[in-house]
Amino acid sequence: MATQLELIAEKERQMHLARNSYASDSSYATTHPNALSDGDEKGKGENDGKIGSSEDIQARLNNLVKNSYSTKNEYGNTNINALSDGDEKGKGELNNSIGSKTDINTRQELLSKNLYNSRKGYSSIHQNALSDGDERGKGENNNKIGSATDINMRTELLAKNAYSNGKGYSSGHPNALSDGDEKGKGENDKKIGSLTDINTRTESVSRNYYGENRRYPDITQI
Repeated sequence: MATQLELIAEKERQMHLARNSYASDSSYATTHPNALSDGDEKGKGENDGKIGSSEDIQARLNNLVKNSYSTKNEYGNTNINALSDGDEKGKGELNNSIGSKTDINTRQELLSKNLYNSRKGYSSIHQNALSDGDERGKGENNNKIGSATDINMRTELLAKNAYSNGKGYSSGHPNALSDGDEKGKGENDKKIGSLTDINTRTESVSRNYYGENRRYPDITQI
């Protein structure tokens, strides 16, 4: 008669055998249902064009649905998706439209910003190449040089300049003579330098104990 321990061991053995779906008369092999991809999760082989487990098959079917190409509609240079007919797929060229819908819209936007085209290209005779008072011209027209900003700055600087073609700076110009203003640095009426120089000189002379009527004695005459 079996002991208590032997009965427990036999029970565990039967339990393990129940868990194992393979047996001597149905062992796992290439012909076993679990070795075929017949729609369950166990099979990873191939059967009736189905590859992998149920999850693999479903993922493959989903990808086939997303794929718009087939043996009857292959992707090629004649496929509608290869032509830029206004959709997002085409990257070829059709009716002078290049690229996808986004490319075309971007190109049209840039062309609308561009003031020049094949019939009115930018050149030395284009109005934007001449300084006719707008901001674009950088050439020369009617003695105006540069853009509107350049011209205005030039006029402003000329206004600050006291000299011109008819009244150039020279040794005979009032600003070259020390006639009491701040500009002259020459000599006139025994006044030397600018107004500041003259005032400083006068102040220094007034501080001097000796002058024209009271000179420092010449030691050679004593």
